[in-house]
Amino acid sequence: MVIRHLSRPSRRAPVLRATALTTGALVCLAGPAVCAEPAPPKPAPAYSSSLLDRSGTQVRPRPDAPPVPRGLTALSWMVSDARTGDVLAAHNAHRRLPPASTLKSLFALTALPRLHPDTRHTVTDTELARVGGGSSLVGVSAGRSYQVADLWRGVFLSSGNDAVHVLASMNGGWERTVRQMRAKARALGARDTHVVSPDGYDAPGQVSSAYDLSVFGRAGLADPQFARYCSTARASFPDGNWSYPIQNTNRLLTGADGVAPYRGLIGVKNGYTSGAGHTLIAAAHRGARTVLVTVMNPRRGGMTVYEEARSLLDWGFAAGGRVRPVGSLLPAKPRKAPDRAGQAAAGLVPPGASDGGSDWPALVLVGAGSAVVVTGCVVIVRRRAATVARRRGAGGEFSQ
Repeated sequence: MVIRHLSRPSRRAPVLRATALTTGALVCLAGPAVCAEPAPPKPAPAYSSSLLDRSGTQVRPRPDAPPVPRGLTALSWMVSDARTGDVLAAHNAHRRLPPASTLKSLFALTALPRLHPDTRHTVTDTELARVGGGSSLVGVSAGRSYQVADLWRGVFLSSGNDAVHVLASMNGGWERTVRQMRAKARALGARDTHVVSPDGYDAPGQVSSAYDLSVFGRAGLADPQFARYCSTARASFPDGNWSYPIQNTNRLLTGADGVAPYRGLIGVKNGYTSGAGHTLIAAAHRGARTVLVTVMNPRRGGMTVYEEARSLLDWGFAAGGRVRPVGSLLPAKPRKAPDRAGQAAAGLVPPGASDGGSDWPALVLVGAGSAVVVTGCVVIVRRRAATVARRRGAGGEFSQ
């Protein structure tokens, strides 16, 4: 492994300033009562410094920085600061590889805001008919009624492709969900990702990258629902009288299969398919720092993905303040309002509804429900029950 120590500064993306507007916000102007719901953001250009565009390992250590772990076999990996979005080190950051079930992180970012967790749904045979052979399953049965929250626990803990298929159906269908996920990836600046199967099942042309998966993991940790589900080690499925225990397949979280649990781990998502090998997005919190790592397809297989992630997490905490960033997970430019009618016509946004996305810096620095006064305008950020109601939907394959 060749490590390039570079002294010239990378082209850093400007940190997005907190705006009081997030998707789903109401803007009320002073004076005559005028209230309008803002349009969702345009797809943002992907940020990637020239260092992240290069192959091999990229790191910019200061004299007291610890060395990058030796012996890593993953085809691609990345270490980031989840709070700032700074990329601390990376290896083949933009190499496009099959993501396996780590792609479920993008599925959750897309569908979570559109489906109320308390909604109950009776599963049909049709919704389960397209679940691929050899899929990881949580045990969803046709004819039974489940809460949306039950199904999300099935997605995050058991990596259940059966639960993904049911939620996608509730979200408007498989193809519609694919289009929404592609649009969500573009809006986050994740340009290496091409979605074919929302559950992460191997499909021709379906790819992502360590950079993009890190973007999805960081955005997910900013969503309270996502963060709660991905950090749950054990639960009952479904929540009720006829439930049974399920356990998160992320071994760093549970300590299963001889993998020691990692102190401070808070998720995010693991995966495996025969085509993708083992993949993992993992985040851990210690003190004031949250380190996020993505590991794709270690060549030694087995539980190696967890041990390589462990060594990268350890390095990320030790390297804090001792390396200069080699890039950023933040989009390069602020987002502008797109043609809302065009998105609705394409089926990406239901007419009259927002896309349910949110900007991570805004979530961190402003927060839902806060109010900011800007040049005589009061901006109130909140999600409306009516918007949530409009988002409710009608009514994959071995990966974990």
